Amino acid sequence: MPFPSLSPSRRFSTAKSSVLSAPSTMLASSAVEKPLPKSVTFATSGLGGVLGWILIHPANTIAIRMNLASMRGQTYSISSLMKQPNWFLGLYDGLYAGVWRQLFYATTRFGLFETARDKLHEYRGKTDFAARVGIGAITGGIAAYVSCPCEVAVVRLSNDSQLAVEDRRNYKGMVDTMTRISKEEGIAAFWRGSNPFVFRAMMVGVFQVATLDQFKDLYDQHFGLKYNSIPNVFSAAMTSGLIYSVVTMPLEASKNRMASQKKDTKTGKLPYRGIIQTLTKVSTDEGFLALYKGFFPYYLRCGGHTVSMFVLVELIRNAYKEKMI
Repeated sequence: MPFPSLSPSRRFSTAKSSVLSAPSTMLASSAVEKPLPKSVTFATSGLGGVLGWILIHPANTIAIRMNLASMRGQTYSISSLMKQPNWFLGLYDGLYAGVWRQLFYATTRFGLFETARDKLHEYRGKTDFAARVGIGAITGGIAAYVSCPCEVAVVRLSNDSQLAVEDRRNYKGMVDTMTRISKEEGIAAFWRGSNPFVFRAMMVGVFQVATLDQFKDLYDQHFGLKYNSIPNVFSAAMTSGLIYSVVTMPLEASKNRMASQKKDTKTGKLPYRGIIQTLTKVSTDEGFLALYKGFFPYYLRCGGHTVSMFVLVELIRNAYKEKMI
């Protein structure tokens, strides 16, 4: 889940700046505001990430299933999905794990980013483009590594019902998944897929920082969508999301395969052991485009979570300011 951020010239200008305060309105306010306590910054980041994830979890489930079906030489389609009983509820398989993932990932990533960005600005007197890209990459990587155990649980729980009966792990929920993985495969199994997950998060941070504010300006100046309004944020996030979805989808596919894999029954070895080896193996065995199976729902997840998280975080923080400050 990527995090949007105001450009330095807008965020720290002594002129008036605009912030989201309601789904359809913009309120002008002084750029110099009393900063939120760090505990509130982190808490609202996590809560916004969780609420946003609840909205887009079905898209993530479909993306994982389509991607991993390719690994089994199968095709996962929406039409076949809708023929299954309770198909919509099934798209929320692994939601509890996804919520825990966001508690770690969004809280760490968004909270660390804002804290580091503001501290750097206090120290240097500015926050330039290169600094924001660097902070975005580093905080994204840290958040991904911290939340990787929950990501492994999300991947397995989201896809387990789609496997052949004899291949299913039949996890009963988040706690059962975590307990069984630690007992049956060892603690290290929680970080299978951590390398592509970390690199994906770093790339998302880089590309989002590099493009989101630029697209906000583009839609403001050329399409009449007022900067930081809901239509402006939505359009910019979905356009930015398209770019980094294309770039990071192979890493997402590698992470899914590494997180869900089992040891080969004959050799006792895992089929996917690293980023380069996984990308090469999939491209050789199934074709390069196999790494992009499930791209559209993955794109909806990326862009959708950017929009929903940003809007929800701002609404929660505005409500806090009205009540507590």
